[in-house]
Order: sequence, then structure tokens, then C-alpha cells
Amino acid sequence: MKCKHFGTCGSCSVYELSYKEELEAKNKRVLELLSPFDVKELEVFSSLDSHYRARAEFKIWHEGDKAFYAMSRLKEKGAFSLEECPKVIKPIESRMQPLLNKINSSKVLKERLFAVEFLATTTNECLITMIYHRKLDSNWEVEAKELESLLFARVIGRSRKQKVVLSSEFVTEKLFIDRQEYLFRHYESSFTQPNPSVNIQMIEWAIKQVKRVHSGDFLESYCGLGNFTIPLSKYFNRVLATEISKRSIHAAKENSILNMLRNIEFVRLSSEEMTQALNKEREFRRLKDVDLDSYNFSTVLVDPPRAGLDSDTIGLISNIQNIIYISCNPETLARDLVELSKTHNIKESAIFDQFPHTHHIESGVFLTKKN
Repeated sequence: MKCKHFGTCGSCSVYELSYKEELEAKNKRVLELLSPFDVKELEVFSSLDSHYRARAEFKIWHEGDKAFYAMSRLKEKGAFSLEECPKVIKPIESRMQPLLNKINSSKVLKERLFAVEFLATTTNECLITMIYHRKLDSNWEVEAKELESLLFARVIGRSRKQKVVLSSEFVTEKLFIDRQEYLFRHYESSFTQPNPSVNIQMIEWAIKQVKRVHSGDFLESYCGLGNFTIPLSKYFNRVLATEISKRSIHAAKENSILNMLRNIEFVRLSSEEMTQALNKEREFRRLKDVDLDSYNFSTVLVDPPRAGLDSDTIGLISNIQNIIYISCNPETLARDLVELSKTHNIKESAIFDQFPHTHHIESGVFLTKKN
């Protein structure tokens, strides 16, 4: 990717290496962390060279009567005005300048605007959130509605204790995964995978692992909006998926209906609460209609935050035959594998480059229980 802001923009911290060199460095880093567990090679899933990011947030910088997109600087404090961002997908890129032009031609849209967030899909749907340091009134709503028509997008306005949804607060992504079409509603301010092409590769890697299993029920913690749950559900009898976010569980249930699936039970529980429930340490009203004893889990998928898994969850999943561990932090993955490797062997391992031109890397391991 070529970008005039490399070395200045804090969004891309790795800019001096070629992409091939960057991937090699990430591969080496993760391999060193996993080598104590007899991992000798990683499957590497690369990103598109440019136009790969479906989420983006920009500050709005005001100078005189003009507004500019802005980002934090990489090597010093402060922000700079942004002229381009070739990492965003085309549905975002194509709307950025027309949106800025409209902002600069409208006092109502520009006044005390301090940030803009984009959420887009590969099928050209786009949600734009405009964030203000002032209360939004009917005049703003009129002009923002015109903006929706101009940009063929959905616009949301936010200020302190105020959220104005003009038409809809989600976009619907359509992904072709393992030769099948899936639909996902992505809501504003909810977590979504940022890199659609790598996300597909990541899900298909997980599908490749579960195809070895062929039976039983599936348990998932940190399921989000059903990103993994929904495509993997077809390979199991029944699925129990948990997530702490109310918004994500709401979206996951909608996505299950969109994809006409009936074998998934989505429940709002944290990983710790899920462990307590399955270990019969605590009862939850949210599980009153779920017969936990009827499940026969052959496989579990965990996709925890950077902090990794808590010790009780590690203890729980250590009793399940197959484990898929998706990690956004290879250091905590390696830490958790110290315990998991006592009961399981790593059969497959991979890295997924969701965030090119940064030090961040997603990784995954598939483990099976020792005989």
C-alpha cells in the first residue's frame, strides 16, 4: 500500500518494511512464542494490499472556516490533517471527500463536529456516525437526512447523552464463506471484524478444523454477533454461544434468524459466568429455558480479548475434546497454552493479518485432547 502519510500517521506504525517483510516478522514473532508447544510452522493468511478496512474513525480538525479529517501523529503529540486513507475499503473511501465537502458547505453540519466514524460492507452499504460537542436539533436532522440521500448512506448523530438515528443503526454484510452465502447485521458502536477478506479466511480455517470432528455439540465463548457461530453451526447438532454484550447478543439472534438457523442458543453470559453455569456453581435466570445437561460438547471455540482466558475457563475447556483458540494477543495465547498443553496437543496453528502496517496480529490454534 502506498500512502503519503506513512511515518506521520499514528494509525500505521509499521511503514518501513515491505508487506512481505512485515508478514515474515509477524510469523517469526508468533512462531517463537509457540515453539515451546512443538509448533514448527504457521499457516499464514495475508491481507489485501490496500482497501481492506471496513471500520474507520477520524477526528475532525477545524482551521478557520474549514474542517479536515485528522489523525494522531505517530512520533509526537498532536494531530495532522489527513488527505487520504488508502487502507479503508472502497465504500468508505468513495464517501469520505463528498462528506467532507458537504460538512464544509453547511454550518449546521460543521458546527462543533469533532469526529466521524464509518462502518461499511463489501456490498456498498455504509453507516456514518457524526459526533458533536453540542446538542443536535431539528435543523441538523433535516440536513443530515439530505446527506443520507446524497451519499447513499445511513447517518447517525451523537452528542453527550444524545443519539439520533435517522433511518437505521446497522448495515448488513454479505459474506461468501466455504461456498455459502451468510448475512450479518453489523451495528454502530458494536464490535465487528475490521478486515472482511481476512475474516473470511479466519472463519474458513476454523471450518477446516471442525470438519474433522463430524459430531457432537459446539460451545462458544466471546461469540460476538455470531461471526464464527453461524458458519460453524452447520457442522454440529446444537450450539450454545455466550457473550457479555447485550447489543452483540441481540445482533447474534437477528443474524441467526437472517440465516434461517434453528440449532443455536445465544445467551448473554461472560466467560466467567458461562464457566460457573456449566460447573453448576451458580444458577442464572438467563438460562432458565436452557437445559445445560442435555448438551454433549465435542468442540469449543474461544476468542477472548487481549487479556486472554481466566483460569476457571481454561479448566472448563480442558475437559472438552477439541479446542479452537482464536487470539488477538499471541503473548497471552502462549501463556494460556502452558496449561492447555497439559491436556491437549496443538494440531494446527495459523496467523491472520487483520491489521497490516501495525504490530498487531491475530493467531489461531486447534487442539485435541491427549489420549
